[in-house]
Amino acid sequence: MKDKFTLGLELPTDPRWVNIAEKNIEDILVDHAYCEQKAASSCISLIVQYPEKEELVEMLTPVVAEEWGHFERVVEALRKRGYKLGKQRKDAYVEALNGLLKKGGGREEQLVEKLLMNALIEARSAERFRLLWKNIADQELSVFYYELMVSEAGHYKNFLSLAKTYMPEDYVESRWRQLLADEAEIMKRMEVRGDRMH
Repeated sequence: MKDKFTLGLELPTDPRWVNIAEKNIEDILVDHAYCEQKAASSCISLIVQYPEKEELVEMLTPVVAEEWGHFERVVEALRKRGYKLGKQRKDAYVEALNGLLKKGGGREEQLVEKLLMNALIEARSAERFRLLWKNIADQELSVFYYELMVSEAGHYKNFLSLAKTYMPEDYVESRWRQLLADEAEIMKRMEVRGDRMH
């Protein structure tokens, strides 16, 4: 039976990841901070590109504030541990996902591609936050990652729900299954690195 918290992901994170990540917590926190910044920026971009989509604006406006709040909390976690934010690193996972996006199509189809991509990133983030919550010794960070796991799982549902607002549900479900399968293949090919959130 599939773990109910996989959020549909076809391939769970390699269990070695969390052990390596704990030994590289400064790198993980720096990378995580930028992930939150990019999540906020992505929602802002969607609002700016599709201001006429009232449901989207209403649903994503609070998500922008929430993701930026997460960024601030991760920066604070860095400071408390004597670390600095550092430079943004290349995100090979998201770059690979962007290669899955369909080109062309109508405005709604392109919107759904972006919404499903965001849903996929949030699902993988929530899955990794769960691993950190359950496995790291730093109790403060463990509680923090539990809170973020719940939040990101909610955002994943938001993006999927919005996609079904703008395209027929059977189309969205079919495309989502394809993206999940493609994401699993990307995960199989990626090196297990403990200095990246993805």
